[in-house]
Amino acid sequence: MTSAKIDNLIKMANQISDNICHQSDDEETAKKVLNHIQLFWAKSMKLDIIAYYQTDGSELTNVAKLAIKQLV
Repeated sequence: MTSAKIDNLIKMANQISDNICHQSDDEETAKKVLNHIQLFWAKSMKLDIIAYYQTDGSELTNVAKLAIKQLV
């Protein structure tokens, strides 16, 4: 996976987590982020962000990390 590709996926995951209403705790918000990723991301995108999460993940928000952890 290219650096630009993963950078874009990180940005997208973080934007989703930032834009979903944080009316509940991080776990509930992460479920909403997970649902969005499952519905709208291609399998290759999911696999790439999972690989990034498992090898580094430092640039993901806490909510994005919680969501991606559930994809694994």
